[in-house]
Amino acid sequence: MPEQYQNYYAKIKRAAEVLTKDAEPEVGPTPKEVIWTKNKATLYRYTSNQPTKYKIPLLLVYALINKPYILDLTRGFSLVEYLVNRGFDVYLLDWGTPGKEDKNMKLDDYILDYIPRAVRKVLRSSQADEVSILGYCMGGTMTSIFTALHPELPIRNVIFITSPFDFEDTGLFGSFLDKRYFDIDKVVDTLGVIPPEMIDFGNKMLKPMTNFYGPYVSLVDRANNEEFIKSWKLMQKWVGDGIAFPGEAFRQWVRDFYQQNKLIKGELEIRGRRVNLSNITANVLNLSAERDHIAQPHQVEALMNVISSKDKTYISLPTGHVSVAFGSKASKVTYPTIGDWLEKRSD
Repeated sequence: MPEQYQNYYAKIKRAAEVLTKDAEPEVGPTPKEVIWTKNKATLYRYTSNQPTKYKIPLLLVYALINKPYILDLTRGFSLVEYLVNRGFDVYLLDWGTPGKEDKNMKLDDYILDYIPRAVRKVLRSSQADEVSILGYCMGGTMTSIFTALHPELPIRNVIFITSPFDFEDTGLFGSFLDKRYFDIDKVVDTLGVIPPEMIDFGNKMLKPMTNFYGPYVSLVDRANNEEFIKSWKLMQKWVGDGIAFPGEAFRQWVRDFYQQNKLIKGELEIRGRRVNLSNITANVLNLSAERDHIAQPHQVEALMNVISSKDKTYISLPTGHVSVAFGSKASKVTYPTIGDWLEKRSD
């Protein structure tokens, strides 16, 4: 057999081993302790042998989609690890895994019952007078609503990472969820909770060839690179580790945001309270990703025109929606951008 075919056969064999024999990678390596729980949600505090340098704690708020360990996937490529090592007191609000019994959970519940209590627990645990909040993806959108509705809370800094705020032009998502073709009431009333496979399929259909076949083509092409395989296994574990989406929250997310674009228009109501993003006065760092097709840069940047913050910065990073949080570019670009900005505002 010619050498070139031997090499290709060896790559296919190694790729097959990765898919069938290799153990699943361990994730979430940064040590943490439980501070508070409510229903399925858990508030964690990350621990370290190094002393905390900054008195203002940082609360991470994740989306209702997938699991938050993308922020702490593996040593060396972990935003959590990076921030802890820089001396920040870091907390994470993990929504947990909803079950069928959670079908009636609404965005109102998460935003008005969970996040405020988590903030108060962080302040009490850290014995601080102010708090910083970082929201990733949908978690940032929820954080913006929470911040606008709670001007009385001592929120010093807010960081948004690839969080959509304007849903007027959402690309293919807008076509998928167009109310003329997507009956949100029928979907929620039938399913109760939205299965993770449905959410994952919708996300992958934005770029079907890249998302369905691309990972496996890349695996075969680079099967002789063990560092690549390590990262590949970590990413595939996270992508495939989806969670259900509470039905009533999904109904709101699709109708009020994608179909009616209420947030940026100032028309969104949460438990009868109108959400006015101009109420946000905290220092804001708003990050988009240039190659993001889930939260496109123009959807992210739109926030800057409506908030009242005097100290506000918008940056578009040379990454994608997920690679903004994990990978070599994230560790070289995203992490220092957040750390440097936050350091100057956490004394």
